[in-house]
Amino acid sequence: MDDTAFPQPSISAKAIMEDQIAATNTKAPTTFSLKAQLLDRGRTDTVLAATEDLSVRLKIYASGGENELHAHVDEDHVFVLLQGSARFYGPDGETIDLKAHQGILMPKGMFYRFHATSEDECLVLLRIGTPNFQKQAKDDRLGMNGEPLISDSEENRTQPVIFKDGMFFGDGVEVGT
Repeated sequence: MDDTAFPQPSISAKAIMEDQIAATNTKAPTTFSLKAQLLDRGRTDTVLAATEDLSVRLKIYASGGENELHAHVDEDHVFVLLQGSARFYGPDGETIDLKAHQGILMPKGMFYRFHATSEDECLVLLRIGTPNFQKQAKDDRLGMNGEPLISDSEENRTQPVIFKDGMFFGDGVEVGT
C-alpha cells in the first residue's frame, strides 16, 4: 500500500482535474490522510484518491465561504461534513442545514450551492463523486444559465486563499466542537 502522506491542496480548477486524473494511475489500494491546513479566507480542494469511477476529495471553506448555484450533469456526489456547519440551497430557494457528522447526496443534474454557516471554525467536507473526470462531459459543471461555471471563477464567488498559520484539521488535535 501507499504511504499515507499529508496531501497538498489543488489551488485551481485545472489543478483539481489534473491531480484527480493523476490519482487514477494506480491499481493498488490508496491510503490517504484527512489532514489539511485551515483557512482564514477562501476555500481549498484536495484530491485524496481516485479511480476512473470514483473520486475522494477534502474541501476546506473559511467561515462564510460560498459558491454559486450549479449542477454536475454527469456526476453523482456526496458531501460529508467533518467539521463546522453549512446551509445547502436548491434552485427554488429551498434550504437544508447540516452540521458535523451529517451528509447529503447530490444526484447528477441537481442544481445546488452551499455556504459555511459556522462562525468560529472552518467548514471541512469530504466529497465523494462518481464517475471521475475521464467519464464526464467536458463541461460537466454548469450554472443555472446552462453555461460552464468554473469552480475557481469570480462568478463562483472565489476569494484568495489565506491559510491559518500552524492550524490543521486532522492532525490528532481536536479542532472545533
